[in-house]
Amino acid sequence: MKLYELVPVPGSKKAPNRKGRGPGSGNGKTAGRGHKGQNARAGGGVRPGFEGGQMPLYRRVPKRGFNNKIFAKVFAEVNVSDLNVFDDGTTVNEALLKEKGLVKKVYDGIAILGNGELAKKLTVQATRFTKTASEKIEAAGGKVEVV
Repeated sequence: MKLYELVPVPGSKKAPNRKGRGPGSGNGKTAGRGHKGQNARAGGGVRPGFEGGQMPLYRRVPKRGFNNKIFAKVFAEVNVSDLNVFDDGTTVNEALLKEKGLVKKVYDGIAILGNGELAKKLTVQATRFTKTASEKIEAAGGKVEVV
C-alpha cells in the first residue's frame, strides 16, 4: 500500500451543509433562521441565561449566607472487597492502591469502607476506616493503621 492509495472509508466523509445557496438546496433564502427577529440577524442572538429582558433566574434567586462545603475534606473511597487483589501479608498503602488502580487520585486521604468481605490477611494504612471496615480487616487476621 502506498500513501496515494489511501482513501477514506465510504460514507465517513460528508459534504458540509451549505446554507443560503438557493431554493433547490432545501436551505435557501432565510437559511434555517426563520423570518426576521433577533436570531435572524447577523451577529444576533442572546447570551446564555438571558430571558428576554425578564429578570433572569440567576439574579432572582437569593444569594445569602455562608456555606461550609468549600472546606469539606474529600476522601478517595475503597471498599474492603477491593482489597482482595493483594497477596497475604501485604502492607496496603496509598502508593500501592494507586499502582493497582483502585484509586485514581488521593485527594485528602483514603477512606476504607466496609462493603463486601475480605479473605486476605493484610495490614491496611489509610486516613479513615469505617467501623465495619476495621472489624472485617481485623476478623480476617489483618491490622488497621490510621495514617
